[in-house]
Amino acid sequence: MENASSPKCKSFRFQNFPIQTSPMDCKACRILFLLSCACFLHLTRPSKLSRTILWQGEKLNFGDLLESNSGETSLSFFKPSNYSNNIYLGVNALLFSYYFWVANRDTPIQDPKAYLILDEQGSLKILYNNDRDSLVLYSSSLEAPTNTSIILSDKGNVILREMNLDGSVKRDFLWQGFDYPTDTLHGGMKLGISKRTGQRWSITSRRSFNNPSSGPFMLGMDPNNTNQLVIWWREMIMWTSGEWDPNQQTFRNTKGLVDFNFTYVSNENETYFKYFFLSYLNIIRDGSLYSGSNTYYSCASNDRPPFQAGCKMPDTPQCRKSQQHSDNDLVLPSWNGTGKMSMEGFRFDESENLTKSDCWLKCLHNCSCVAYSTTNEDDSGCEIWSKTAKFVATNDGRNIYFFPVKSKATSKRRLILSCVAGGVAAIFMSCCICFVLWRKHKAKVNRKMKQEKLLLEIGGNATPPPAYDSSSKGKIGSKGGKTNHDMHIFSFGSIATATDNFSSANKLGEGGENEAKRNFQGKLKDGQEIAIKRLSRSSGQGLEEFKNEAQLIAKLQHRNLVRLQGFCIEGEERILIYEYMPNKSLDFYLFDFNEKKVLNWKRRFCIIEGIAQGLVYLHNFSRLTVVHRDLKASNILLDDEMRPKILDFGMARIFKSKENEEKTNRIAGTFGYMSPEYAMSGVVSIKTDVFSYGVLLLEIVTGKKGNNYYQTDGPINLIGYAWQLWIEGKASELIDPILEGSYSPSEVLRCIHIGLLCVQDKATDRPTMLHVVSFLSSEIIQLAPPKQPAFYNVKEPDVLYINHDSLNVITISDVSGR
Repeated sequence: MENASSPKCKSFRFQNFPIQTSPMDCKACRILFLLSCACFLHLTRPSKLSRTILWQGEKLNFGDLLESNSGETSLSFFKPSNYSNNIYLGVNALLFSYYFWVANRDTPIQDPKAYLILDEQGSLKILYNNDRDSLVLYSSSLEAPTNTSIILSDKGNVILREMNLDGSVKRDFLWQGFDYPTDTLHGGMKLGISKRTGQRWSITSRRSFNNPSSGPFMLGMDPNNTNQLVIWWREMIMWTSGEWDPNQQTFRNTKGLVDFNFTYVSNENETYFKYFFLSYLNIIRDGSLYSGSNTYYSCASNDRPPFQAGCKMPDTPQCRKSQQHSDNDLVLPSWNGTGKMSMEGFRFDESENLTKSDCWLKCLHNCSCVAYSTTNEDDSGCEIWSKTAKFVATNDGRNIYFFPVKSKATSKRRLILSCVAGGVAAIFMSCCICFVLWRKHKAKVNRKMKQEKLLLEIGGNATPPPAYDSSSKGKIGSKGGKTNHDMHIFSFGSIATATDNFSSANKLGEGGENEAKRNFQGKLKDGQEIAIKRLSRSSGQGLEEFKNEAQLIAKLQHRNLVRLQGFCIEGEERILIYEYMPNKSLDFYLFDFNEKKVLNWKRRFCIIEGIAQGLVYLHNFSRLTVVHRDLKASNILLDDEMRPKILDFGMARIFKSKENEEKTNRIAGTFGYMSPEYAMSGVVSIKTDVFSYGVLLLEIVTGKKGNNYYQTDGPINLIGYAWQLWIEGKASELIDPILEGSYSPSEVLRCIHIGLLCVQDKATDRPTMLHVVSFLSSEIIQLAPPKQPAFYNVKEPDVLYINHDSLNVITISDVSGR
């Protein structure tokens, strides 16, 4: 930035050709500019200016742009539609061509000669009507600054700052647009309250897509409960987020919604939730909550909404009950058409500022209303009609919405149809009984065939046994009934009995937020204890993945791998039966303050070594190279001596002997444990498991979750937290305080060192698991210094990807700054 005392030269643009000038060429620039204007004044209009900074005294006219450094956002005057003369000043996201922040949304101007200026007193204002009128955005309460400027951040924040003569920033954020959100919540904006000034930060919907003025819906912090967010429809609460969960870093009603990524701050000056994803969170037309183009909450829209947790539906009047599909359903228009009505309806006063959603509600609560429509070209206003009005279709009419009408003829027709249906049902019932009995017999035969086929695929050429019910005290009963790997087929009834019909008291844990995999403990009739993984019908893990896991565990034999005892496949049920691990999974102890006391350093180190040995077997010494792809604390079970055993091979990838990596379009795994080349490009190799092992090793040492965020300069994940302390020479601060020094410092620091080597950004920089085992077993081996790891600076993830085809819904962040 040039010195304030030096002459300033600007960039002029002629027919899209920029001419850059330097201070020594200023005179030549002026001459060239004047000559050019004289030559082309009759040929072209003055070109519009585009700049990245607006200095004190400079103007931003209609058509000019104030751009961010990256060009992703720009500040300019705009008209939202061709049929309106209203002019607004707003910030446009070029990627979406959408003005997500509007400075004067409720005070539009109609003077195309209006301009934005920082005047000599340091006030930021819009001047119009030949400078007779002004709209003040910021008025300095301090001594008038002498060298102020306006810049636009890449995220779209309009920032007013004061500069020193040497070009450095003297006072930053004298004023910022993000303190005055409109209808869009952008990364860095707040929802909450300033305790010093009483200012509330909230976002309010538009009246319509082409009218940015304030609409009826508002999203903000609940004034009666500062731990949750609320959407109001005028005075009515339409949706609540549920209380903030500090452990999960999300709201109770938004778990699984990736766009709801907030941090919570509360101190003596302010209390707020801060949104930190680049993707937009909008309340726009019809009260729908949008992120980009994907509707997540549509509690009252004209598209049939999914009823989400926290939604509170408007009461349905008794006269509309017959039009509901179910008791919890909204009564929505049955059809709509473009045209006009044969007579005028009732028009609500324009001062009510009604939107299309308001009009729907007005018609809903008026029992004589059968149709409604907006009255203005910007899709606002409201007019409703009774059933005496007739619809006439035209090409140039309005879009009119119609509620279903229940007539006497319709009621009589329904009665006749009901009688006919009852008679047919009585005749049909006997056929149905016969059909059900036949289907039941056929299903039994098909189930037996599937069991036999699956058993042969898993166990080789063994003769399949009958369903195992444990009544023979562990013996199958028929000759050749066991597979080559001592596998059993269990009946669903025997598993249900062993788990007390899958009671919650026998539940061991969850296999995901959507309960895709549910784990239970059980006891067979002969007293043998078993562990059961039951895949739900909604699980993305189908028959192929089920077979993949059964085949792998049956063939892989190692003391650090869980042993499979059998399976059950009946109807939609997919159940795997494992040896019972009395000490549950590693995450049960590691992330619970009271339970983790059991894990002293000696036990933790044994677990670290055992997991490494199991991976070495999978990568190097089994028949085929096996990549687990979902290594995490919940997939490590502990036996009665707290020795680790790796579980869950449903996502495992098998490589032939000459292969070392491959690329897949179906990315499956858990956020925080996936290597960058796999998460971003789908490249799978043994180094994929090495990365997951590195995260798991850091978790075991620290007792912290890898995919949580930890505060230093800002929220960063465990990898970033470990790297920051390592480069500052404070790696000992990572060690779980509950260990209380009962460990060898050199041994623990070496484990941290190994963990950082395993999470290197490039797969080639990571060691193999064979190397890891040698590093753990011998302290004389010199370790290479770790480089900057992958995802080390994940503070505010910039891009969000969702793989809907994955077995688990995962989030992958494109890390900037590398």
